[in-house]
Amino acid sequence: MPQRTTESLLAALGRRTSPPTRGQRVFTAGHSFHVFIAPLLKEIARSAGIPDHTVVGTQFLGSSRVIEHWQRPDSVNEAKRALRSGRMDVLTLSPTSHPDPGIDAFTRLALEHNPDVRVTVQASWVPFDGLILANLHPDKAGRDALTGADLRRLHALYFPTVDEEVAALNRVYGRPVLSVVPVGQALIALRERIRAGRAPGLHSQEELFTDPVGHPALPVQILAAYGHFAVIYRQSPVGLAAPAALNRSGNPRGMEGLNRLLQELAWEAVVCHPLSGVAEAGSGCPILPQAAAEL
Repeated sequence: MPQRTTESLLAALGRRTSPPTRGQRVFTAGHSFHVFIAPLLKEIARSAGIPDHTVVGTQFLGSSRVIEHWQRPDSVNEAKRALRSGRMDVLTLSPTSHPDPGIDAFTRLALEHNPDVRVTVQASWVPFDGLILANLHPDKAGRDALTGADLRRLHALYFPTVDEEVAALNRVYGRPVLSVVPVGQALIALRERIRAGRAPGLHSQEELFTDPVGHPALPVQILAAYGHFAVIYRQSPVGLAAPAALNRSGNPRGMEGLNRLLQELAWEAVVCHPLSGVAEAGSGCPILPQAAAEL
């Protein structure tokens, strides 16, 4: 990441804030690359000794932008209802493209009813990645042909748009109300580990997805949930017990190693990201996207 960009993002972030002292009341609004985190977050928080974590609710719209959630009629808009109650600490969002005026709209409504509310913005992953690269480079057909460099080029335009919008809004609010959850960056790191043969229990990048679109299989869902836990609670998930679904999915010994890897990659991504609210970005963080040439 260019130095000027990093410095401007850190300036927008402001000072690091302290970890919460109690379980957080969380509402999740988003699409199929995001809403699955809600029950996993509760399980992870319980494993971390936070029994009072509360799932306030979820709102699902397939392939949605945040503005589409905002525009739902009030009679069926659970997200707005939860925000207006004031009994919510964190709203998690998952835009598909930026700018997305729904992020600002929801954040302003949340602040009206709880001045201490926090909003997380998930940086996801590019859908149809295998097909996109195959069209551009016929010699790279299939996800297992994609290298970390390929994936960073695919995301080179997307990741900065997430950061730029969050940084700009935080400047408007005068403090870091919004945080980025760098799920996509952690996923690239996981895919690099698979290519290197260093991901316990995983042998192919295709195992991370359920279809060509990129809907996440269980390992990606858990990786994303660990990233959100780290941002929401500002603490490392490394060492926590594996979610029950992961233990049921395969060899327990192999799953233990995979669970640890997912925790480490999620935490590294969060610690390295300048807008996560957890720590300042260090130089040389390997999973942050670097400036890349056009595909």
